[in-house]
Amino acid sequence: MIKRTLYFGNPAYLSLSYKQLIVRLPEVEQNDNLNEKFKKKAEASIPIEDIGLIILDHSRITITQSVIAELLDNNIAMITCDNTHHPVGMLLNLDGNTLQAKRFMHQIESSQPLKKQLWQQTVKQKINNQGVLLEKQKQGNPQMLYNMARQVRSGDPENHEGRAAAYYWQFLFGEEKRFKRDREGEHPNLWLNYGYSILRACTARALVGSGLLPTLGIHHRNQYNSYCLADDIMEPYRPFVDELICKMLKVHSGIKDEINKEIKFELLGIPTLDVRIGGKQSPLMVALQSTTASLVKCFEGKENKILYPELSL
Repeated sequence: MIKRTLYFGNPAYLSLSYKQLIVRLPEVEQNDNLNEKFKKKAEASIPIEDIGLIILDHSRITITQSVIAELLDNNIAMITCDNTHHPVGMLLNLDGNTLQAKRFMHQIESSQPLKKQLWQQTVKQKINNQGVLLEKQKQGNPQMLYNMARQVRSGDPENHEGRAAAYYWQFLFGEEKRFKRDREGEHPNLWLNYGYSILRACTARALVGSGLLPTLGIHHRNQYNSYCLADDIMEPYRPFVDELICKMLKVHSGIKDEINKEIKFELLGIPTLDVRIGGKQSPLMVALQSTTASLVKCFEGKENKILYPELSL
């Protein structure tokens, strides 16, 4: 079952009642120009079990401790935003799987050769997906990326990932644009940042649900990064976000350097994006669960390949 993504961009009071998230809007309740019947309709009740991701994007949101506890108990990722409306924090469950302790040990004890092989698979699939997207966009030379993907060795010592990315970004939005991927860079970097934040939260949630530590990566090792493994596993999924941005640029060509409500609404649909994994179509959030479950089997020595999605023409 695909979980819902909830976004709160206005003042709200979030409480809990009988496993239901109760949403009240203080601006509506305190408006004397509205009748009581309308005010009651403005209160919403949402089953906690239907939620997968919550984004809090306003300074006047009040959330009770009982809500936080219930969200965590149901492995719901909660993202908080700063005063510029950019995601800056994430809250996840510390006890997301009954076999967590056992899986932690398998993850911690995994050998360096295994990690290098897993990273090789990750990079190859990411580059292949990037090649497919270039081909779909009719930009650059996709075959160059396909060839590069075949050359990736264990651990990617030649840094094919970085070399492929440099070529990919140069052509993705059109050769004349000469786009440069930079968090603080020109449009549509802001949209990409926001989209990747959503993807990262979904990935971390799936990892925790599979009983893995999102901090311990197979490649990323930044000591200040609490989500190294999430940053590793999300890599082959990035081109799906990139494809969404490509479509949005065509529809919203007049919007630049901002994320208004319309743009946020489309980016919040990332968890429901249709992806192909294991020969079947699946919502991205569900596909991530298949990916992290296969990663568990790799750490346990039961499998030797991570199940990743394939971008199709």
